[in-house]
Parts: sequence; structure tokens; C-alpha cells
Amino acid sequence: MLNPPKILQHFLLFYTIIIILLQQEVLSSSSYSSSTCDDDDHVIFSFPKFNTSNCKPGGGLLCMGAISPGEGYLNMTTVSSNSSSKSNFNSIGRVLYNKPIQIWPTSFCTSFSFKIFPHYNEIGDSGDGIAFVIAQDNSPSPNQSFGSYLGLQDPLLEGKKRYQQLAIEMDTFKNEWDLDDNHIGIDTQSVMNSLITKNLNSSHIDLKSSKLIRVKIIYDGWKKEIQIYVGYEGNPLSSFLNQSLRLSKIVPSQVYIGFTASTGLLAETNQIHDWIFSSTKLPENSVMDNKKRKIVLASVIPILGCLVLLALIGAPIIRRRMIQKRERIRRMEELERQYTAAAATPRKFTYKQLAKATKNFSKDNLLGSGGFGSVYKGEREYLAEICTIGRLRHKNILQLQGWCHENEQLLLVYDFMANKSLNEFMAGQSFLDWKTRCKILTGLASSLLYLHEECGDPVVHRDVKPSNVMLDADFSPYLGDFGLVRLLKNTTGVTTILAGTVGYMAPELIYTGKATTESDVYSFGVLALEVVSGKKASNLIVGEGCLVDYAWDMHTKGSLEECVDPKLSGNFDKNQVIRILTTALACLHLDSNMRPKMRKVLAVLINSDEPLVEIPETRPRGIYVPLYGISNPFSGSNTT
Repeated sequence: MLNPPKILQHFLLFYTIIIILLQQEVLSSSSYSSSTCDDDDHVIFSFPKFNTSNCKPGGGLLCMGAISPGEGYLNMTTVSSNSSSKSNFNSIGRVLYNKPIQIWPTSFCTSFSFKIFPHYNEIGDSGDGIAFVIAQDNSPSPNQSFGSYLGLQDPLLEGKKRYQQLAIEMDTFKNEWDLDDNHIGIDTQSVMNSLITKNLNSSHIDLKSSKLIRVKIIYDGWKKEIQIYVGYEGNPLSSFLNQSLRLSKIVPSQVYIGFTASTGLLAETNQIHDWIFSSTKLPENSVMDNKKRKIVLASVIPILGCLVLLALIGAPIIRRRMIQKRERIRRMEELERQYTAAAATPRKFTYKQLAKATKNFSKDNLLGSGGFGSVYKGEREYLAEICTIGRLRHKNILQLQGWCHENEQLLLVYDFMANKSLNEFMAGQSFLDWKTRCKILTGLASSLLYLHEECGDPVVHRDVKPSNVMLDADFSPYLGDFGLVRLLKNTTGVTTILAGTVGYMAPELIYTGKATTESDVYSFGVLALEVVSGKKASNLIVGEGCLVDYAWDMHTKGSLEECVDPKLSGNFDKNQVIRILTTALACLHLDSNMRPKMRKVLAVLINSDEPLVEIPETRPRGIYVPLYGISNPFSGSNTT
């Protein structure tokens, strides 16, 4: 039988654990995915790009006013070729998701990109801007809401009509009530009296730059706080605005969400290029003030404490389990703190969400397997890779949308790719015409250039191959599977266990174990040969049956065009073939120092006047090992 001191110890232990568990209840996350998923607890939808079908019945959107779909985007307002056309002025466009969604009690996250093309008048003004809106219903914008009112309110009803809406405005014209002509603000009842506004000068972002700009908005339903991140597409997003906000006091629980834009006496083209949204339903008590919730918890805890005393017979066993759980919670809290510090990192999913979206990870929904699972074995390394991958922003890099760490599972969530991977087509399951093949190679070269030279510290992918090149519905390429990716920073290479795929790895890696940007270039060369020839690369580095040797042989004979996939039936540009294959062979030089940079490769692919890299008439022999690169040499020689 437990004596009084032991009883007191166990009581305090259980009392502490109850507090921890109740505190854990208030942790929540909202997230987004590229697949549509509407249920009682979650709303997840995505428009990676837009087309004319989106505005038709069943297309997912309600398009009103001046909305006109373009090739991959929505024109909210447009400027016609006739600069004096009436359609350029006093125009309003509004687009909403076609279903009402519950906006509280929830936490939500939305991300979208847009472009604004100014049409300056004689004194250098254009306007008026674009806004993300949470609307009380699916009605069109008010009739008189053009110009400075951004399709949000009728100025004639100022003070007479109560609007139940929340808008995040990207304003491009300075009115008498505005900071300037380049700011973001949060509006409710009136654009003339915003809750908060902040100019973008400190972020070095110009709304009228005609560049693609990305905005991410996160609402924490527990903290009643909205956070806004902004950045040019391809660059890391920066935390821009943080405002306390109680949605339940501003909008109805069921709302419509979307965008609105307008022009007045000035003209401007406003475009939305993609849009992702997700929300996670919270308990009803999340609507309460934190102070009220603490009072409730303070009332409940003593009652639970008494119940715990009745279960002391099992205290030792439960204690051990709770200590173990507390340790897991501590580790997770540490990870969460590190994760939160990285503002532009992807959202966190729950395991339940991912299981539901994939039908409990059914094999029927399996698109492929990558290198991630066998690489990430530690929690810290896993989080570090999330931060590394999550900051990458490029049109040809598969965007990491979120992550999950539950039930001893470490999962990553990427955009859905309708045409799976390039490997599907290399395996002969379908056919790609010459134009599409060139598009794939150009996009892949652009993504590698970004990783190697344009994203800050150089990043080495280490596993460039067809199964890691994903294709969307338009066959645009996206480099994915960053399970083996490493940052170079200021080192000469990444020393590691031998990683990658045989047949695509540069020969020097076998000797040095150091991944470099040059080894990625070699992999690109192999893949380029595959795309042009329609043949799969073998595991052989040299010899009969080696695709690389075959291409060199054709080059030596002056017959490179014979490498082209016969399925093309002659429907290709011979000059392009020679340029691509010559560049591919340059990438495959056995001396890594002789391989071109990806900037040169991309220049050759997109500019027919760009000089080709000079290559020898026959394939160089031997394997060239850099002096700095030997980590486990097979002989005393540095070069063979």
C-alpha cells in the first residue's frame, strides 16, 4: 500500500502530466496540399495554375466582373491594346472559391502568387491593386467599388452599410489615406481606415515591378493572430506583417474566399498565377479568450486531480509511460522551436490529414519512391533538410508544401504532378514530341542553375535522373526528391557515403566520395542523352551497351543526329539536336574541370547563337580525380 508521501508524489506527477496534456491540446497546425480535400475537419484545395475551365461550372471558381483567364493565370483586370478603351478603366474583377468554407474556429494557411503590370499615365501613376478577400457571401463586388476601393466597398454607402469581410490589400496607388503606392494592408469595414498598413520598401519589393510575387498568409486560430509573408517568386519569403485579429468578431463562420482587383481613372493589369489554401477545424473553445480558457482549465484540473487519486494503483506503470511521453514531447517542442524560427519553411501536416488524402497510404496512390526514407534517420537532420528544401523557390523545382512528424513517421508533402515522372516516358509507356523534350531539358537546366548559383549557398542535388524529374499536366518539368541534397556552403564538395544512382553518378565520385556541382552537371548530361535518344542509361561507365560511349562514337563519325529517338520519325530540329547532344557530351567529360557550368548549358539551350562548348573528337579515356577530392583512393595516383 502506498504511504502518504508516495501518494503526494504521484498526485503531483499526475497533476503535472494533466497540465502538459491540456497544454498540448492548444497546439495546432494548418497546412495545404495540392490535392482537393473537403471534409468536416479540413479544407484543402489548390490551383497550381489557371485556365478557362476554372471559370466554368465544375471548374472550382466563381468568376465575376472583369475576370478573364489567360494561359496559366487569371487576369483580374486587364489593359487592352487600345490604351483609350473604356474597358481599361473603372473595372472590377472578383474571383471566389465556389464553395463556402468554415473560417472559424479554424487555423488556416493560404499562399498565392501574382503579377501587376502598370500602365503609367503622363505623370507616372497606375492603379489600383489587388486584394485577398474573406467575404460574407458569394455576391459580386459592389457596383461603385472600382478604383481605390479595390472591389471591396461602395464609397456611397460609407458608414451606412456594415461589411462582414477581411481583406489583405496589395495597393499600388497612393490615396490621401494611404502610406504610399507600394504597401500591404489589412482591411475590414473600410479601405480608408485599415487595421494596419506597411510599405514594402524595407522588403525591397515593388508591387508594380511586373515580377511574380508570392504572399503567404497564416492565421493561428488559437492565438488569434495573422501573419503575412512576402517575397519575389524564387526567393525565400520574409515575415512582413503580424497582427492580432479575432475572425469571429469580423466575419461569419461560413464565408467565401478569393481575390478582388480594380482600376479607376488609371489602368493596370492584375494577374493571379496560382493559389493554395488549407484550414484545420479547431475545438469550439478556441473561440474564447485565452484568459477565459485558463479559467476553465483551472476549474477542470482539480477535478481531474481527484480522479487521478482514485487510479493510484496503476501509478508506477503510468508514471514510466508518461515520463517517456514527456521526453518525446520535449524533443518535439525543441524541433518545433527550431522550425518556427525559420519563417519561410513549409507548413506542418497531421498524420491523419495525410492518411486521409492518400486513402491510408494506399499503393493505388503511390507515384514512386525516392531516396528520402533511407537518408533521414535523425530528427535534427530531418528538420534541417526541411528548412533547406523549403526555402527553395523556382518554377522548375518541385515545391515542398508541408511535412509531418507523427507516430515515428517522417513525411514530406509535395505538389501533385499529373504526369508523374519523366521515367514513365523513358520506359516507353508514352510518347514525348521534340518540342516537349526540349522544354523538359531547358527547365531542368534552369533548376540546376538556380541550385548551383542563384539560391544563396550552392546546393548539390546528387541524384539527377528521370524518376526525379516530375511532370505536371502541361509537361513542365520539376526537379524533385531532395532526399540526398546537400549544401556546399564554402566547401569544395560534400564528403559522404557514396550516394546517388549508378549510371548517373560522375566517375570521380567512386574515388572521392565528394559531391560537387560538376557531378550534378555529369548527371544532367546522361539524362539529356536519354531524353534525345529515348534510350535508358545503363550502369556501365564505358564499353559496349553504354549510352555515353554510343553517343561519343556517333560524334566521332559526325553522325550525332543518329542518336535521336526513332519514334520521332524525323520530326525534330537537326540543329537543336546537334547543339543539345554536343552540350551533353561536354557535360560528360571525364575531367570534372572541363565540364561547363549550368549557366553555359542553359544559354546554349535557349539561345541558338550561343557558342557551343568545344569537345574533343573522341571520348577522353581514364578517370580524372581532383587532388583535393580523394577521401579513400584505390591507388597512390591522383589521376588515372
